[in-house]
Amino acid sequence: MRLRSVGVALAAMAALLVLPVPRPAAAAELPLSQGRTATSSSDENAGTPAAAAVDGDTGTRWSSAASDAQWLQVDLGATASISKVVLNWEAAYGKDYKIQSSADGSTWTDLTSVTGGDGGTDTLDVSGQGRYVRMYGVHRATQWGYSLWEFQVFGTAGTGTSSCDTSNAAKGRPASASSTENAGTPASAAFDGDGGTRWSSQAADPQWVQVDLGSVKDLCKVDLTWEAAYAKEFQIQASSDGQSWTTLKSVTGASGGTASYDVSGSGRYVRINGTVRSTGYGYSLWEVAVHTGSGDSTPPVQGGGDLGPNVIVVDPSTADLQQKFDDVFAKQESAQFGTGRYQFLLKPGTYNGINAQIGFYTSISGLGLNPDDTQINGDVTVDAGWFNGNATQNFWRSAENLALTPSNGTDRWAVAQAAPFRRVHVKGGLNLAPNGYGWASGGYIADSKIDGTVGPYSQQQWYTRDSSVGGWTNGVWNMTFTGVQGAPATNFDSGPYTTLDTTPVSREKPFLYLDGSTYKVFVPAKRTNARGVSWPANAGASLPLDQFYVVKPGATAATINQALAQGLNLLFTPGVYHLDQTIDVTRPDTVVLGLGLATIVPDNGIDAMHVADVDGVRLAGFLIDAGATNSDTLLRIGQPGASADHSADPTTMQDVFVRIGGAGPGLATNSVVVNSDDVVIDHTWLWRADHGSGVGWDTNRADYGLRVNGDDVLATGLFVEHFNKYDVLWSGERGRTIFFQNEKAYDAPNAAAITHDGIVGYAAYKVADTVTQHEAWGLGSYCNYTSDPSIVQAHGFQVPVTAGVKLHDVLVISLGGKGQYAHVVNNTGAPTSGTDTVPSKLTSFP
Repeated sequence: MRLRSVGVALAAMAALLVLPVPRPAAAAELPLSQGRTATSSSDENAGTPAAAAVDGDTGTRWSSAASDAQWLQVDLGATASISKVVLNWEAAYGKDYKIQSSADGSTWTDLTSVTGGDGGTDTLDVSGQGRYVRMYGVHRATQWGYSLWEFQVFGTAGTGTSSCDTSNAAKGRPASASSTENAGTPASAAFDGDGGTRWSSQAADPQWVQVDLGSVKDLCKVDLTWEAAYAKEFQIQASSDGQSWTTLKSVTGASGGTASYDVSGSGRYVRINGTVRSTGYGYSLWEVAVHTGSGDSTPPVQGGGDLGPNVIVVDPSTADLQQKFDDVFAKQESAQFGTGRYQFLLKPGTYNGINAQIGFYTSISGLGLNPDDTQINGDVTVDAGWFNGNATQNFWRSAENLALTPSNGTDRWAVAQAAPFRRVHVKGGLNLAPNGYGWASGGYIADSKIDGTVGPYSQQQWYTRDSSVGGWTNGVWNMTFTGVQGAPATNFDSGPYTTLDTTPVSREKPFLYLDGSTYKVFVPAKRTNARGVSWPANAGASLPLDQFYVVKPGATAATINQALAQGLNLLFTPGVYHLDQTIDVTRPDTVVLGLGLATIVPDNGIDAMHVADVDGVRLAGFLIDAGATNSDTLLRIGQPGASADHSADPTTMQDVFVRIGGAGPGLATNSVVVNSDDVVIDHTWLWRADHGSGVGWDTNRADYGLRVNGDDVLATGLFVEHFNKYDVLWSGERGRTIFFQNEKAYDAPNAAAITHDGIVGYAAYKVADTVTQHEAWGLGSYCNYTSDPSIVQAHGFQVPVTAGVKLHDVLVISLGGKGQYAHVVNNTGAPTSGTDTVPSKLTSFP
């Protein structure tokens, strides 16, 4: 790295410790250039490629070799009318340069010339046409090369004659195969653009390798570069959904080597299906390149815009403000399985005399950069009057990023699962129990400061992370704290508390805020060994709203995927979204953020969302509701076999909830599968419904809640309940869980239905027999076998007995005597008995 760049980087890091790095405002319209193929005369190094100047990310850049002349060009995909070019220069800028256009990438026309440029952001009005646009640097302003954070081309997309693009649409895209010969020849190697790596299959017919292009494309040519083990007969096939395939080309008598095949058709997925091998080995491809038709008339998806019909933005002068809160609460107080979704956004300022009662699928958030920017002299209340004082079903709601001075000194937040309390400053106390101290079954606090005492009272379990409390009094079974200033000391042998001084890895949830009158999303930075709140320092970065596709009711999955393919992030506004294709998140550091418990429903048995094995994806604030046709996996993070190191920039899953049944029949074999390494799961509730509509042992069958195959995965605040088999099945190495709450499936018809391998009952939390290192703290599993109270479950937890696998502060409970546990972990720990609802505990295992 150049010394000048080091200095710039250090200065930027220092600035992040106070406020997000200021970024130039992007145009409201999406550039024609964003996400398109870019090339250059040279790249300074592998970390500054041409593509970085058209990725929509002002934290990445292209830089050239340190010489004149140098150029950067972008292929718009079709001839366009060009009206404006915006260049966001890094410190190494061009003093004299030209903007040029071309129809073919070889003959260039000058659109404008700049002399005596001074860097920064240059906005140039131009007039011309072309498919290719380039910056041609004549004289540099510094001793370094040319360097652009972003190169943006604006205008009107063309609708001209389609031609076959020379770029490879398959390069770097997610790939899979029927088999691989070994770990060194994965499917991805055939699409990585590297002629020295290859995919090879097992030695059998047939075998296939396929690539996901991200959205449906017009297909015009496929190039194949075979290794010595080639296919003598094969088909080139395409599919829109990865399930139903159309053959574009059948090849017989092939001779291997490098060959190109003209095809005609469309599809999102392209597959090479080998039927007859030429050798005794499997099939082996160095590279597969897919070319698509240009001249597509589909306009790009635009970022930014309004926040949709169910976002209620208010300020202290808003008329009838209390009535707005009351009207939504009247609709949502008891609408446990309704379709209403609402988000209140409070502009910075002081609100007096407010009592915002928060019902189902309702969120309230401040729009300041810090919680204290939005002051409420009043209350944000959750109580359980609708359910006769029982708060165990106060699900799916949230409060975030505001300050409260409670009217009587103590705010009431009597919730159950999926009701996060994040980034809130309570200038007083906090009561987590309903009026009358009926049952409550929550809950989660993070990045919050409660000046007074927190009273959980009847709360059965609670997890608090990276916060500050003035005190904490009592609790029922399992109260766990990490990185909490003022937390009580561990007393699990005689009480409910498990306390760790710090949280090993955490990164707060992204949130929407106002920078002046402009909406932005703040993306907090990763913290290690954190203690206390992350604000007001606010390390992280801000993304303008026009880098997000603002998803509103009626949006289609095709448009959502097109937005992602263009490089946009997603902001789901409150609503229920039915999907006819899987949402595919493939770009590193993509943000998928929901408001008002936005709900995604996969139809016709598709998976709801796949995340590629890439760095830093942020998933936050939405609910996935299983459809009536069985999905294999509702949310998958990383493809099978994923192995990349993401420790520096992990994917995070925060306040992402999954429901199978309750709102109607729902079916899914797996709720969440994590294949990527280093993922942080920070507060989730994965729930196979035990009440509501469409509930029954087979009616809303779901075998597994969470399956972890990746290594070094951390879960903080893990709530998983009622699955037909294992609620959690952990197969990755060095996994860690801090706080786990579970209830076994109420509706198991009898012991025989859940007996496997000679064991009665599937463990709530099973660590696979092959795992050698795993550690967990503050774990609880409860049984309530209402269909057959005579069931005696063998254990709540099942782990391999080895020095590297350690459990701390573990309990099992029989709820009112409806079923019992014989042991806590494996064959260790006293059985539960009777109807006294007293936990059986182990402070450590082994």
